[in-house]
Amino acid sequence: MIGAIAIGVAGGIVAGMLGVGGGVLFVPGLVIFLNLSQHQAEATSLLAIIPVAIVGTYNQDRYGNVRRNDALLLGLLSLAGAAGGVALANALSGRVLRDAFAALIVIVAGQFVRRALARPA
Repeated sequence: MIGAIAIGVAGGIVAGMLGVGGGVLFVPGLVIFLNLSQHQAEATSLLAIIPVAIVGTYNQDRYGNVRRNDALLLGLLSLAGAAGGVALANALSGRVLRDAFAALIVIVAGQFVRRALARPA
């Protein structure tokens, strides 16, 4: 129970502060600390992100940071992507899914490092 609380709080803080999906923390945390399978962790993370996204979006909208038309378009297009992603994830083994998730995290981290180093001080 303590592990789930820590994962939830950390994921919420990171998602709200940096705008990244809490899944970056939720999925590894659920696998490592709560011993969920990769499939279970990803599915649980998808459901857990809903309230985080609602609260974060509401607060960011109050600051005028939400471009509603863009958000609506992204949300609608993501529905089809999510359905396809779930079908693909269920067709893959847990090991392949885990390795693909790890590769995605490494690629995203590399992009952040590249952009940070490209900015003048």
